[in-house]
Amino acid sequence: MKKYLSKIGVHIAMMSVFFFSCSKGVEAVDPAQTNITVTANIVGATAQNPNGDGSGTVIFTVNGTKASTYKILLGNGETKEFSNEKFSYAYTTSGTNSYVVYVSAYNSGKLVSSTTLSLNVYVAPSLLWSDEFSDNGSPNPSKWGYDLGAGGWGNNESQYYTNRPENVVVENGILKIKTLKENYSGSSYTSARILTKGKFSFKYGKVEVRAKLPTGKGTWSAFWMLGTNIDAVGWPACGEIDILESVGNNLNVNHSSMHSPGRSGNTPDTATTFVTNGNTEFHTYTADWRADSIKFYVDDKLFYTFTNTTNFPFHQNFFLILNCAMGGTFGGAIDPNFTSSVFEIDYVRVYN
Repeated sequence: MKKYLSKIGVHIAMMSVFFFSCSKGVEAVDPAQTNITVTANIVGATAQNPNGDGSGTVIFTVNGTKASTYKILLGNGETKEFSNEKFSYAYTTSGTNSYVVYVSAYNSGKLVSSTTLSLNVYVAPSLLWSDEFSDNGSPNPSKWGYDLGAGGWGNNESQYYTNRPENVVVENGILKIKTLKENYSGSSYTSARILTKGKFSFKYGKVEVRAKLPTGKGTWSAFWMLGTNIDAVGWPACGEIDILESVGNNLNVNHSSMHSPGRSGNTPDTATTFVTNGNTEFHTYTADWRADSIKFYVDDKLFYTFTNTTNFPFHQNFFLILNCAMGGTFGGAIDPNFTSSVFEIDYVRVYN
């Protein structure tokens, strides 16, 4: 398919740069010889899609009659040097983003002119990792491992996590985490907690799960992430990002939260949103994690934005976790008549 280029023309005549010499006085560079022209063409841009076709590619054309080399600061922290009149660059941060680009021209190592321009560039999300749960049986062992045991690692939970098919299985394209009331290894309930630790981790991206939540007072279902350095620094220093967290004692309310040092158990970095029929219908729960923010959505509706500064541990690789607990510090009182419930997951997807 033919690609069209929308020219965001920036033609700026710059004032000359003066160089001073103690012995020779003032030497002025002729303005007519040092003006530069910069044009930025976003590949695939049209009237309907002015920010490009999603490839993120921009072709810069720079002209300067006295310039032999150019330096371009691309507005995303990267700097490139080039000598040809045209320079192509592909931005990679997904979504539509604004960049202020600085271009400078040099002759024999001396700066002779410079200019800036602003761009809005669209980058289509690309799939980094996913599990569509298409194969019946146990979860794919190349993607998921298990946390096994009782107590919930400090949360005073009542279940014992197993890797039995009675508690975790893929059936007809759906991952099912089944919570059962039964005596097992000293616990009164069983369930499962699966995770990608040691198999897949990433830094920054869009994370999405499509899920139907369990029913029953005392259930505590979650889709969340932990920093890969947890074994070295412990929790909460590793950081925790909760994308989906719901309890049967407060049905149809989703919690999204961040936990970090000084903001751990009762974190102030949290928000809730109501999810109609969350336990009878599938909904999508999403976190758009970037260097400067983490935005949380349910069914593509934004409900919480967290400002992600360097003071927080959310600038490293994290791995994924799916589980359903019973009771504990957040799940609360368990219905004595509870017998079983199912947390159903249609897919998990991670985009760049």
